[in-house]
Amino acid sequence: MTLTRQMAFWVLTLVVGVLALWILREILLPFVAGAALAYLLNPLANRLERMGVSRMIASLVIIGAFVLVFVALILTFVPLLTSQLGAFIERLPSYVQRLQALAMDPNREWLRKIVGDGVADAQISDLVKQGAGWISTFLKSLWSGGQALISIFSLIVVTPVVAFYLLYDWNRMIATVDNWIPLQHRETVHTLVNEMDDAIAGFVRGQTAVCLILGSFYAVSLTLAGLSFGLLIGLLSGVITFIPYVGSMTGLVVSGGVAIAQFWPEYTWILVVLGIFFVGQFLEGYVLAPKLVGESIGLHPVWLMFALFAFGYLFGFVGLLIAVPLAAVIGVLARFGLKQYLASPFYTGEPASSVGFTVKRAGSDRAS
Repeated sequence: MTLTRQMAFWVLTLVVGVLALWILREILLPFVAGAALAYLLNPLANRLERMGVSRMIASLVIIGAFVLVFVALILTFVPLLTSQLGAFIERLPSYVQRLQALAMDPNREWLRKIVGDGVADAQISDLVKQGAGWISTFLKSLWSGGQALISIFSLIVVTPVVAFYLLYDWNRMIATVDNWIPLQHRETVHTLVNEMDDAIAGFVRGQTAVCLILGSFYAVSLTLAGLSFGLLIGLLSGVITFIPYVGSMTGLVVSGGVAIAQFWPEYTWILVVLGIFFVGQFLEGYVLAPKLVGESIGLHPVWLMFALFAFGYLFGFVGLLIAVPLAAVIGVLARFGLKQYLASPFYTGEPASSVGFTVKRAGSDRAS
């Protein structure tokens, strides 16, 4: 097969795969969640298997432990977070009113100049109505991908079952798919798949750890600082940290607004709240991300943000689950295609016989 035919085949395969996801998006949530869970837990199952534990027992123990921890976390935090969220929504108009009153205070003309007269003169009801509309639209688009046929009950029940079977058969499935690859291109495909796996695993596992650490840090620190709804804001800021820069900026804006409405004119506690997020940003940028995520996973923050928003808009919650893997796959294939183009006669002007179908080992020259 010529290079053109090979590229056309893989592009067609990608298009068919995306089309299948679009058609089946309303029933995919528990299966995609189960596959993601199996992928994340597969290294642990392999380690237990090397220690002499059978694959079935290892899979049962891992999935069982995960379910128990997940249920314990739900029973511990969901009631508290739900009550805080309800109280926060109830107090939101008063917080906005307080911030508007501060902005319109004639004794603080400098603040009025910063925020602008249009914002200062806006009606509270309009601001709250617009904010509620944005939140409602976002939640509706987020859940629309699975609301038709999938309930919370089916997600909780089906996902662990799917994860167990996939985890149990993971290595055999990989070996079977590997046997389908044409022999003359097997080494090239192995290299590309290894690069994809490094990008996906490096980001997902590492960024998940970063989210948990930052969420715990923000929640504890804001609560100790006496900020109202500090636990809720901190945990949500940690979760949204999965999208680079968005989580920390969202948490900074929300907690800063709440701190001003709650503590004004006591500057000390407002500065403490803001300082918590600056410390969190320092830890994320210089300690956690370099150690846990790495610097060469091949996913640029802008590309990642675009993928999360785009796939989330198209496929709802399922899109958020598949955004990172698909972004990594597309990134690897795009870099591979660029390298083939740079080595092709079309670019170099050399005879076609001197151009080979080659690929460098994963990680040798990844683009950021």
